Amino acid sequence: MSIEIKTNSVEPIRHTYGHIARRFGDKPASRYQEASYDLEAKTNFHYRPLWDSKHTLNDPTRTAVQMEDWYAVTDPRQFYYGAYVGNRAKMQESAETSFGFCDKRNLLTRLPESTQKQLLRLLVPLRHVELGANMNNSKIAGDVNATTVSQMHIYQAMDRLGMGQYLSRIALMLDGSTGTGLDESKGYWMDDELWQPMRKLVEDTLVVDDWFELTVIQNILIDGLMYPLVYEKIDQWLGENGAEDVSMLTEFMRDWYKESLRWTNAMMKTVVGESEANAKLIQSWVDQWEPQAYKALTPLAEATIGTEALDETRGQLTARLKKFGLQQSQGVAA
Repeated sequence: MSIEIKTNSVEPIRHTYGHIARRFGDKPASRYQEASYDLEAKTNFHYRPLWDSKHTLNDPTRTAVQMEDWYAVTDPRQFYYGAYVGNRAKMQESAETSFGFCDKRNLLTRLPESTQKQLLRLLVPLRHVELGANMNNSKIAGDVNATTVSQMHIYQAMDRLGMGQYLSRIALMLDGSTGTGLDESKGYWMDDELWQPMRKLVEDTLVVDDWFELTVIQNILIDGLMYPLVYEKIDQWLGENGAEDVSMLTEFMRDWYKESLRWTNAMMKTVVGESEANAKLIQSWVDQWEPQAYKALTPLAEATIGTEALDETRGQLTARLKKFGLQQSQGVAA
């Protein structure tokens, strides 16, 4: 008796979803492509948004920037929801280890009282800046008409909410989870002259209508000056003044900023390179808002490491803008 084994291969009728095949051809697609392209509704809307009757849902005219195809802006990290959550889970696990280590050994409460006051005045109020960034990126994600761009901004929004919570936890570790440290830091944010320029800037950004102007302000200019200043230069200054353990609690912010540069740089390079009109428009926004961001951070720099460090940070931002084909701002903060 002989047994003959045969194998048959079944050719699939189609290799991917129709909306992906129309863009890339009928071939196997990556998870990022399947979860990121042409997902937004474009036709058959029943009504205009009640909160903005001048625009339709997913309306490309919500920004003055013109792109032939907004899907030209993609995420070099290839983040869709599953990949994003997995990546952030690993980063959060590392951060939780650091917070647990500091809390178990009471490293922050061992600091001199004057140093604890410095942390509550100079570092923790940044949680309000993070909340503003969360709101701004949430607005951008709602106004964008391409999923690849929208998801980058909503992930950014969630990251900023998380970092605001990490800053809040530093205050709770200082006050024994009573909340008095949070109240004190909020008092600095509301009343201390050091924070009023930044508070004004955050509030001004909340009413910017054009979503691409808002992403330039928040994710390029403010962050481009603030993160290197606070989490590199001021972090080093805090370490030299006896608060070196705080670096463990802000490592997430440094890692996050380095990673976020990948998608913000890719976005700016693509959009500015699309047309001369885009470049001129974005340059006008840089001229208007970069001096305001610099002015907002000046009191914080003066209270810690000096404005020379802020000027260095500004030089780094200028070099970055040049890579996009933009120039240093020519405006002067009012």
